[in-house]
Amino acid sequence: MSQTTEFHDRMLSLGLARVSEAAALASAKLIGRGDEKAADQAAVNAMRDQLNKLDIKGVVVIGEGERDEAPMLYIGEEVGTGEGPAVDIALDPLEGTTLTAKDMPNALTVIAMGPRGSMLHAPDVYMEKLAIGPGFKAGVVTMDMSPSERVSALAAAKGCSTEDITVCVLERPRHDEMIAELRTTGAAIRLITDGDVAGVMHCAEPEKTGIDMYMGSGGAPEGVLAAAALKCMGGQFYGKLLFRNDDERGRATKAGITNFDRVYTRDDLVKGDVIFAATGVTDGSLLAGIKREPGYLTAETILMRSKTGSVRRMTYTNPI
Repeated sequence: MSQTTEFHDRMLSLGLARVSEAAALASAKLIGRGDEKAADQAAVNAMRDQLNKLDIKGVVVIGEGERDEAPMLYIGEEVGTGEGPAVDIALDPLEGTTLTAKDMPNALTVIAMGPRGSMLHAPDVYMEKLAIGPGFKAGVVTMDMSPSERVSALAAAKGCSTEDITVCVLERPRHDEMIAELRTTGAAIRLITDGDVAGVMHCAEPEKTGIDMYMGSGGAPEGVLAAAALKCMGGQFYGKLLFRNDDERGRATKAGITNFDRVYTRDDLVKGDVIFAATGVTDGSLLAGIKREPGYLTAETILMRSKTGSVRRMTYTNPI
């Protein structure tokens, strides 16, 4: 056999960076154009083309949706050349389609890869999420705590006032009560309109982003991607699936989930060693967006490996 079937994260990591870069560059021409679907489709097409050049037997476990909802990069789609290791792939070709269409900060292209069976096949339902950065003992904050208790516990662990804590929250009506409770602690709240993978990633670099904690509900697939990022960057992540009806419970059952009340840790969601790449589309706290200069485009990518804890930031210049 010409290709090894072992998962060599080091060898595959640069290829993964190319995948996220291609998606970001493809969506760049649609920044600020007001067309979310076109921006997403451009990213999907480019990401799929690049994935199919990698020597992997890849299966999309977190993707654009079920097969009948997404023509490409759907859950269960096989990608790669079919040579090489069997891998799970979690991706969001454009995290922040609305952010891209409106030219707002923190739109990213995101992809994670690990050995087959390493990532939870999360159904497309909501997930209650809680994340903090590295350097704290396990369980310093928990899902059982109220929002204000989490702030107090993290402040005590950091040796600071609750007023020195900043919490990132997705701005949605469902979070109004939680936000009101957080306000009573004196903590600062950074509200984001979209892009909760980036929101969770912000916790891993509080000195750079100013964010200490993420909490609130968002998509479960994005929760797995966020856990993959924290597996590489360091930090704690907790997630609990939320079900609004029997159809959503059916989706979970179909995905092989039997315990509907389980609280998943970061390492429950992402079991094996993973590699993770994200490229900035619009400027954000984590990554610079695509820059258009005479004759070329420049993209910034963060490439990470959980096995070594390495975090690599790369700038790619592409002639146009």
